[in-house]
Amino acid sequence: MSYMIAVTVFVLAMLLPRDRSAVALTTMTIGVSVLAGGSVLLLALLWVYIDPNGTTAWTWVLVAFNFMMMFPLGLWFVSLIALEDRKVNWHGWLWPATLALVLVGSEMLMGVLFAVGGGNAPTTFAAALSLGLTSVWFDWSMAAVMVALLVWLPVGGLVRGSLAALTAAAILAPWIVATPLVGAVGMAVLMSAIFLQLYRYLHRRNPVRSTELKVVLGLAAAFATMVTVQVAIVAAPGSYGAALAFGATMAAVMGAEVAFVVRESRDSYYTDIKRVQVASPAGAL
Repeated sequence: MSYMIAVTVFVLAMLLPRDRSAVALTTMTIGVSVLAGGSVLLLALLWVYIDPNGTTAWTWVLVAFNFMMMFPLGLWFVSLIALEDRKVNWHGWLWPATLALVLVGSEMLMGVLFAVGGGNAPTTFAAALSLGLTSVWFDWSMAAVMVALLVWLPVGGLVRGSLAALTAAAILAPWIVATPLVGAVGMAVLMSAIFLQLYRYLHRRNPVRSTELKVVLGLAAAFATMVTVQVAIVAAPGSYGAALAFGATMAAVMGAEVAFVVRESRDSYYTDIKRVQVASPAGAL
């Protein structure tokens, strides 16, 4: 798992330079296709666990491995001709959402793969999906990737702290399903500490910027959703449906977190450029 996380972090660092400069579309093409190709391989390996005695499953593993090795390079070669030296346009949500979707999908498949590969593999698709989404293989790997992004990307202190709070919630997530009481206590302590610090921070700010207020409201909405689903787990312990709802909520929250931090770090770059152009009109020429 650590190898897969290291590859993911390396690819994201190549796609999201720390100096906030825009990368070429060709670089984005090969980066996204590498992450997607890894997901195809994970899906093929999952089939092996489902049908361990079949030869077709291993055939698809070999096909997926070849796809993962050759498809990104072939697509990148074609993009060199089709896209030339055009840059990624970070305005809007297209590329942040694309990166978030590919990243969360890959980590989700890894979580399900390792969960199904355990000694007590579930027998239904819903059970396998719920087990994977609430396992350390998914939650902790997503937390590790988010820590790397928050350290690497230049984002503001309030944004960094708020997203770090959601990352801490992902670390607690496996206990919420495995031992709901421990998870509930841990989540309560985490939320109390976070919102106390946010209150102190915002109390010192005069006035509070609209962007900061939106971040706080988004954080509150995310925690409120997680707590609501957590109530269902406490009310029906051992329910695959409640566990699946919580896992899907965590996946959605982590995906939104990735998309937001990527867009925030890129948008601040264009904002800085506009400020320089306004301050010095000659610099805009």
